[in-house]
Amino acid sequence: MVNEQTILEASDVTICYDGVAAVRNVSLAVPAQQITAIIGPSGCGKSTLLRAFNRMNELLGNVTMVGTIRYRGKNIYARGVDPVEIRREVGMVFQKPNPFPKSVFKNVSWGPEINGYAGDLNALVEKALQQAALWEEVRDKLQQSGLALSGGQQQRLCIARAIALDPQVILLDEPCSALDPISTGRIEDLLFELKKHYTIVIVTHNMQQAARLSDFTAFMYQGELVEFGPTGNIFTRPAKRQTEDYVTGKFG
Repeated sequence: MVNEQTILEASDVTICYDGVAAVRNVSLAVPAQQITAIIGPSGCGKSTLLRAFNRMNELLGNVTMVGTIRYRGKNIYARGVDPVEIRREVGMVFQKPNPFPKSVFKNVSWGPEINGYAGDLNALVEKALQQAALWEEVRDKLQQSGLALSGGQQQRLCIARAIALDPQVILLDEPCSALDPISTGRIEDLLFELKKHYTIVIVTHNMQQAARLSDFTAFMYQGELVEFGPTGNIFTRPAKRQTEDYVTGKFG
């Protein structure tokens, strides 16, 4: 896996919906094989920025972006860059578990299959489910529908589905917001393990989760990046008054 200091980098990024800016002049360098959390109040641009890292905003149709986002030094919005290839390298897991209405096995194997994977699909599916800490729970249910799993299991299935494409980066948009505390704990434990192999960027409204999980934290407010740095600094020694007010609960 990668060892470069920075794997994703946003430079002077502004993103607009129908001409209205949701993200303004954000510059942010995401370190490799670390967990970076993006926090801030609802509507501050967290998810919009996250989706820009693998060009998912383009699927909405009414979004424009200026600035540059680089993945391993390459401008992912440059002419000729295939967004599908970017999304293989930079996978995404959404807020609400969204397994396909297919078997557990097909949920994991579908992406590699349509991308022409020629190896052992059974071994690939097992490895992805093991990495997602789900194999022992579903090894006898591989032909059952992924929709029959619990919410927490469905979210781990979605993580396995992303892992199966062998990405370098996994983006997670509030992956625990729809889950109970036990399932949330399992996802957090899983992310600690996945950090050994992947770079993780997580948007979360849960500041305690950000403090527990992340190595670095970005605080956004009203579309702007207020402060970014090591998580310990952001939560205990923030440089900006706005950050201090937010992490101590004075607003937001």
